[in-house]
Amino acid sequence: MSAAYDGFPAAVGVSRLRVYDWPTVEGHPGGGTPHLHLTCSEGYVVTAGRGHVQTLAPSGYRETPLEPGTVAWFTPGTIHRLVDDGGLEITVVMQNSGLPEAGDAVLTLPPDLLTDPGTYADAVRIPADVPEPEQVDAARTRRDLATRRFLELRGATEGGDPGPLAAFQRAAAALVRARLDGWERRWRDGAHAAAAATGAQIAALRGGDVRHLADARVAATGPTERGRFGMCGRLDVYPGI
Repeated sequence: MSAAYDGFPAAVGVSRLRVYDWPTVEGHPGGGTPHLHLTCSEGYVVTAGRGHVQTLAPSGYRETPLEPGTVAWFTPGTIHRLVDDGGLEITVVMQNSGLPEAGDAVLTLPPDLLTDPGTYADAVRIPADVPEPEQVDAARTRRDLATRRFLELRGATEGGDPGPLAAFQRAAAALVRARLDGWERRWRDGAHAAAAATGAQIAALRGGDVRHLADARVAATGPTERGRFGMCGRLDVYPGI
């Protein structure tokens, strides 16, 4: 049996999220930055607090309540935005070895900031070499900018005009095109390898081959970075998961 995979189950990525508690442009107590993923589904396991996730797709706008014990998820192309009604904390579960936090995300910025990868990168960058209050200002500025455009996209969609949302999705796809080779390698080394290993193990068991069971092991880790400024809040990050 040649296939093997010993990473986190199914090459799923995990992070812990405390949603930003800065008041939003339309008056919510707190909330994250609207964005979509192009190749990954993402799930939320709510561990504390209350709020909701606002989602926008060609099928329409939706609000899903979040409270401790809720598990909610969405597929690629779904614009999502967390709204915090108080103390919202989430364990985020991501496809493809955490790719959603490693490039597979585009914020709902105005069209003039989506024209090319350099312009977009400048608009979303949070400087690492400045005091934290300046990082807060940068994170909050990009969140509010994306939120205003999200509200415009929502208004157009609810008003029966699918054009602006479709244009945003096309622009998002164009922005990431140069990165797809790297994404494919991450998928092949992670989710694809994990699925192939399962197939090989099933085939081995059919033939009475249990050699892979001799390689049983246990692994554990903690966050290697705490409080990173993410799209929706402060993140505790687990690289390699």
